[in-house]
Amino acid sequence: MSNRKIVQSATIEEFLQQQQGQDLLRFITCGSVDDGKSTLIGRLLWEAQQLFDDQVAALQTDSKKFGTQGEEIDFALLVDGLAAEREQGITIDVAYRFFSSSARKFIVADTPGHEQYTRNMVTGASTADLAILLVDARNGILTQTRRHAFLTSLVGIRHVVLAINKMDLVGYDESVYRTIESEFEGFVRDLRFESVVAIPLSALKGDNITSRSKNTNWYQGPTLVGYLDTVEIQRQVSEDFVFPVQWVNRPNSSFRGFAGTVASGSVRVGDEVRVTASGQIATVSEIVTMDGNREDASADQAVTLTLDREIDVSRGDVLTLSQRPLEMTDQFEATIVWLYDQAGLPGRTYDLKLATQWMPSSVSHIKHRINVSTFAKEASAQLRLNDIAVCNISTSKPIACDTYAKNPQLGSFILVDRFTNATIGAGMIRHSLRRSQNVHKQALSITREDRERLNGHPAKVFWFTGLSGSGKSTIANALEKELHRRGMRTYVLDGDNIRQGLNKDLGFSEADRVENIRRIAEVARLMLDAGLVVMVAFISPFRQEREMARDLIGKDAFVEVYVNTPIEVCELRDPKGLYKKARAGKIPNMTGISGTYEPPEQAEFVAAPSMSLAETVTKLAAIAHVQP
Repeated sequence: MSNRKIVQSATIEEFLQQQQGQDLLRFITCGSVDDGKSTLIGRLLWEAQQLFDDQVAALQTDSKKFGTQGEEIDFALLVDGLAAEREQGITIDVAYRFFSSSARKFIVADTPGHEQYTRNMVTGASTADLAILLVDARNGILTQTRRHAFLTSLVGIRHVVLAINKMDLVGYDESVYRTIESEFEGFVRDLRFESVVAIPLSALKGDNITSRSKNTNWYQGPTLVGYLDTVEIQRQVSEDFVFPVQWVNRPNSSFRGFAGTVASGSVRVGDEVRVTASGQIATVSEIVTMDGNREDASADQAVTLTLDREIDVSRGDVLTLSQRPLEMTDQFEATIVWLYDQAGLPGRTYDLKLATQWMPSSVSHIKHRINVSTFAKEASAQLRLNDIAVCNISTSKPIACDTYAKNPQLGSFILVDRFTNATIGAGMIRHSLRRSQNVHKQALSITREDRERLNGHPAKVFWFTGLSGSGKSTIANALEKELHRRGMRTYVLDGDNIRQGLNKDLGFSEADRVENIRRIAEVARLMLDAGLVVMVAFISPFRQEREMARDLIGKDAFVEVYVNTPIEVCELRDPKGLYKKARAGKIPNMTGISGTYEPPEQAEFVAAPSMSLAETVTKLAAIAHVQP
């Protein structure tokens, strides 16, 4: 290892001064599986003399135990810290490492190459200035190479190193290098990178890492470290002050401050700030930090702001300078990277997190998915794992946001599954939708409470769910007859009836079922507002859609009724002959047979098989007949 690059200073003070004066470059290594990302980072750490003697000793020991290079050192083990990574020889989680040269400090993120862990790759790329995209010289450009190139362009990385690795395994053949370089340049022509530099490497052998390799005399470009030392990065910086409030800091009755990290821009004591959602204005009195008060604060600094007057500010609010307000919108177009193995469906509700703001949201429309090999726009009714698609997103209430191109902190968000809390998608806002600016809720003079007083009873929605043939419609009809007899205003929304009119354009795929429930939940909400007691008799097989209906209608008025009839009983009844057809293979996606049914976990009422119809109706009528 005679070519190791030694970066040493004569004294500690000299070293610290040198470090303080260096700028920082953040980059990622990405690409397909087993193309040598971890080995490259290990080699960089080794060449930069960033390893202590005990780390070198541990690496030598681990190389004998886990290594894949025979008696040689396996540099990948410096980065692959998880037991599963070492056992499988792949990268699973993002690993960050730090090193420096005589010119720069570096933070490098080793990201996974496997499609299953694309979410981790996106996480690592989101804060990087540059990407090293590795290619195994034996395999050339693969689908995952294209996907990662496209993702790096999406998150705003403008500089790419195409590291054509494992040149030693192709005999340092120039023609192999030229072929891959040419193909890649053609592929990324439309991705608007500022620079793309191809370098022939052998991370394992050290070719062209810090010094030119004698094995590639035909290559006249920079070495990898030479390029990293000199590449000029123009970081995108927004000058608009944006401060998402993380929490209200109130240690005692005499202090009330708003803590968070400045997302962009800067603020000074005396500046007038605005709460984006409410429009309230106040002046900054103090900027408090752990190291004492400051006169100003800028991007990436964590501070607590105190204001000159008491205004309503809470977690999730966003502060700006009063003269530079942010846009509020509840509908926008975004590019979504789907990271979940369950399909993403239009109309299904997911939690959206943007800065410190959380709220229910849904994909209202999938405009197209992008073929990462051809960039073709393809029609799609749902989002599948690793899909990249342009979608319209709607949120339950307006959020403070910006476009990703202008302000990445307020232009990026994640989607979270409401039941598993898994991150299922990452999004970058392209622009607000015009209809969100032109469509406004109209305040009505007569309210639901007014109608309830006139009717003499509260409005309510009984949401009957259960398998086909379980008795939902029978109970709903009987309940309506009883409530009608008592003089209450009612209506039954039955699944079969609705599908003959309002929802006759929908089929029985999972996506269509989600849309079916979304529409009927909206109708039920309008009828609730009209003061009616509404009986909704739908199979509604998925918990997420029933929860969406509960959120839309309101927990105080929503009564989930689980008609818990076993499928064996339903099949015996089979009033429409559907089970017989499904068993004969004539009906695909039949709930309970080939389609999923998720029974309620905490229904307000369970209609057990042992209960008679009269008993069930009596108990439900008691729930309905509460004086407003």
